[in-house]
Amino acid sequence: MTRLMMILFSMASTTLMGVGIVVALVTGHDTPQAILAAAAVGFLAALPASWFVARQIAG
Repeated sequence: MTRLMMILFSMASTTLMGVGIVVALVTGHDTPQAILAAAAVGFLAALPASWFVARQIAG
């Protein structure tokens, strides 16, 4: 299950980090710190999301 989680994490983290950056830019937070914080939140949010999805797939 760990291998499946890592594969899913690579896709989920990229997607969630991108979404976080877009949200930060749209809301007017265009400083480097805000963009990096949004990317970090997306990265951290992808960990439990990929674990949950891998658990559901693996059964």
